[in-house]
Amino acid sequence: MTSTYSSGTHRFAVFLAICTFILLIAGALVTSKEAALSVPDWPLSYGTLTPPMVGGIVYEHTHRVIAAVVGLLTIVLAVLLWRKDQRRWVRNLGFAAIGAVIAQGVLGGLTVLLYLHYGMPVAHACLAQIFFGTVVSIAVFTSRWWISELPQIEDRGSPSIHTIATLNAAVIFLQVVLGAGFRHQDIPVWPHVAGAMVVLGTVTWTAATLRKRFGQSKEISKARTLLHAIFGLQFLLGFLAWWSRLSTANAPQPMPVMVTFTVIHTVVGALLFALSVVVVLICYRLVPRRREVAAAATSQVAAQ
Repeated sequence: MTSTYSSGTHRFAVFLAICTFILLIAGALVTSKEAALSVPDWPLSYGTLTPPMVGGIVYEHTHRVIAAVVGLLTIVLAVLLWRKDQRRWVRNLGFAAIGAVIAQGVLGGLTVLLYLHYGMPVAHACLAQIFFGTVVSIAVFTSRWWISELPQIEDRGSPSIHTIATLNAAVIFLQVVLGAGFRHQDIPVWPHVAGAMVVLGTVTWTAATLRKRFGQSKEISKARTLLHAIFGLQFLLGFLAWWSRLSTANAPQPMPVMVTFTVIHTVVGALLFALSVVVVLICYRLVPRRREVAAAATSQVAAQ
């Protein structure tokens, strides 16, 4: 790789990813606490930056404040990438992150102004996942590991690991969409449950393929283990979240047990999606695509 490693830029990207995860927790609390319309105006809160912090306003306004901080940090990261990183595509990704965080803010405002209608809450939740995945990707791209010279591993199986890993990430994102649709009462629960079974299949397939073809790679082995572990935790949390809804159905809502399990289930789902993206990146970094291998072989033959 030709880029020069910048420890400051990488650490800042990791810091932004952590802040974004905290923002996801805050957003999940807003939904689970049914506080989305506690503040009826936007971008101000009751016409001020410092509304009375009572009831649902605590969750909604805190979410807005954290979102504003994440937006400012995203701008700082894009500037750091522009100044420190030599790769144009990474710098462009930083600007794309700014675009995503602005769009996310606008969607959040429309969600309030349109009174949670027209699928705005679902779009807001899904774009949050995309933004999180983007920031995590930037943290990977700016790491010392990514820009180092790494041994390449040949993929002898079919379909390619790139196809399998990308499909896995796409299915997990679709499950995120279905989960958001259910949480915001746009769809029934059964599509989300069916989606969980599909994710079980793709995660198992991906992990098994990674183990069979690339068991000698430490990076891939660690990623595979994390993928299995986080999915297993998420699967269990899904049962607990559903149980908490059923067991408190006749109680005054929202009940703490339901809020707790639902929020944890939501944010672990975000971690699972981000990890699936990281798995895709690791595969592309360590395993050359077949057309690249073919091109290299052709160049070698021509040179002889």
